[in-house]
Amino acid sequence: MQPRTPLALCVLLSQVFLGTSADDLDCTPGFQQKVLHIQQPAEFIEDQAVLNLTFSDCKGNEKLHYEVSSPHFKVNSDGTLVALRNITAVGRTLFVHARTPHAEDMAELMIDGGKDIQGSLQDIFKFARTSPVPRQKRSIVVSPILIPENQRQPFPRDVGKVVDSDRPEGSKFRLTGKGVDQEPKGIFRINENTGSVSVTRTLDRETIATYQLFVETTDVSGKTLEGPVPLEVIVIDQNDNRPIFREGPYIGHVMEGSPTGTTVMRMTAFDADDPATDNALLRYNIRQQTPDKPSPNMFYIDPEKGDIVTVVSPALLDRETLENPKYELIIEAQDMAGLDVGLTGTATATIVIDDKNDHSPKFTKKEFQATVEEGAVGVIVNLTVEDKDDPTTGAWRAAYTIINGNPGQSFEIHTNPQTNEGMLSVVKPLDYEISAFHTLLIKVENEDPLVPDVSYGPSSTATVHITVLDVNEGPVFYPDPMMVTKKENISVGSVLLTVNATDPDSLQHQTIRYSVYKDPAGWLNINPINGTIDTTAVLDRESPFVHNSVYTALFLAIDSGNPPATGTGTLLITLEDVNDNAPFIYPTVAEVCDDAKNLSVVILGASDKDLHPNTDPFKFEIHKQTVPDKVWKISKINNTHALVSLLQNLNKANYNLPIMVTDSGKPPMANITDLRVQVCSCKNSKVDCNAAGTLHLSLGLLLLLSLISLSGL
Repeated sequence: MQPRTPLALCVLLSQVFLGTSADDLDCTPGFQQKVLHIQQPAEFIEDQAVLNLTFSDCKGNEKLHYEVSSPHFKVNSDGTLVALRNITAVGRTLFVHARTPHAEDMAELMIDGGKDIQGSLQDIFKFARTSPVPRQKRSIVVSPILIPENQRQPFPRDVGKVVDSDRPEGSKFRLTGKGVDQEPKGIFRINENTGSVSVTRTLDRETIATYQLFVETTDVSGKTLEGPVPLEVIVIDQNDNRPIFREGPYIGHVMEGSPTGTTVMRMTAFDADDPATDNALLRYNIRQQTPDKPSPNMFYIDPEKGDIVTVVSPALLDRETLENPKYELIIEAQDMAGLDVGLTGTATATIVIDDKNDHSPKFTKKEFQATVEEGAVGVIVNLTVEDKDDPTTGAWRAAYTIINGNPGQSFEIHTNPQTNEGMLSVVKPLDYEISAFHTLLIKVENEDPLVPDVSYGPSSTATVHITVLDVNEGPVFYPDPMMVTKKENISVGSVLLTVNATDPDSLQHQTIRYSVYKDPAGWLNINPINGTIDTTAVLDRESPFVHNSVYTALFLAIDSGNPPATGTGTLLITLEDVNDNAPFIYPTVAEVCDDAKNLSVVILGASDKDLHPNTDPFKFEIHKQTVPDKVWKISKINNTHALVSLLQNLNKANYNLPIMVTDSGKPPMANITDLRVQVCSCKNSKVDCNAAGTLHLSLGLLLLLSLISLSGL
């Protein structure tokens, strides 16, 4: 068998164009004839026409440019293919690439009788990032297929053809890859006999920009004869996406008085079309400015970068003289480098003219008047100022300071945050009798510092004249509180002290009368003329109205003004203790078993309402006994407790034992209390006191309670 002649496979290109809108497909851009045949001459002669090519971009072919795969040929502007020098061998195929700003296409020139001369096709396929370069030893040669997106019906339509001039009889073409037998399946297919490649539906470059397919030839059994060879399908972009501003809202700030050319902000739009084409080449412009004063062109936008800058003089950029310190610009982005055929998108840019502190605050008048009653506190006058700066900034907010006339710190001034007024207040009550007039000097500044070329002037200070009004003030007790120490139980009618109250209204001649205001126990009386306080009842330190030996009473001093004014004074009486309370014992009931081996009955405690030394140590005694002698016994435990016990067992019955307890006062006081003792029957751990009375407390419990009381001492 003779060796097989190498396969000469070429993928022919068809209907390739760029920049055509989706609504402009009645004219099909590209070469009118995609594949042409040339008979190989003995020699191609320099500048001699070889053939004519016809190309149209449906837009007038402006800026039409041709490229030829062989450096020995060129295509003139009229489509004539000519040789650049005399040459005999150029290979079997030439490729011609035509391109305008709106479309591009590829034509294949088949040279009949030509010999294989394998050259680089890289230059002709600059737009194909992964275009394969035919290699000398490979018999399958493929080039990219270019298909415009958004093609209309009918489908399927041929987009290329695989040609094999030496294909063995019965062999077939096979196409595989994403878009054929991989998702998305069925977009492309190949005629297994003719090698025609077709597309079955409309393509969208923004969804998938390229498809990597593979071409191979197989025998009748499906076995691969040659390949696979990669075949790239490139979806040619159409201008079917408008520019979009995706990063809004767009808000920029510029300081008032900024120099011309100050950059405010940058606006950038996004175009989903191919960034390598004019379809995504954006240009920016300002369509509208609101408001349009003082100039309709306050700003300029760089058409390529989207930077917005000021174009007016600093004097026009004065926030205080502007109709509105906020401008809204309608910004338009247009693709196709700004040509009229380009698609547009718009967005609103808001530019705020920020304030700087170029105006000092000024009082609305040089002098303010205020009146205040003596003894009163609070706001007495609001000082008003004017400031042309932005009310929302520290360049407008005022800060007030009293710089003279306030040695006693009786006045303070604070800023009203809503009105910016200075609220002058009295914080320490004023006294008419000391000073009836006050004069304050007050200055105002801003929270933010002024700009260097602006300063505070005379209008930033003001004088406040304050008149103090005389008020009938209540008399004042001195001292207050008044304190006196007396023994309790002093005789009724005893003089405690004479109070002293004076009238602050020294310029008025008024009399003062006194009265009792609060006397909880009703023990006191006051002379309404001279203020002498005496007792109307016995003072008792142990009274519930006395706390920590101190009794508190309140008195009034009333002047003769119209209306009269009242002052209140406090009297604190410290009562010294007198031994006027006898001690008492606890408990007063006890139990004991008639057969008890432990004859202890109860531990007695004593207490006294008086204070030491009129309390303990206490003396415990049995006052008298109603049973034979030597039956009861009382023994001292400590200064406040004693133990009562039996000297022998007694029969079941109730017994009253008189206990006398005496304190240590001088003279001492004594108290006799009957201790009721129940002698009970105690058998089988049961205590029966029914025959002795109705009490059911056990002796053990009574002893326990007594011991607890003792341990707490």
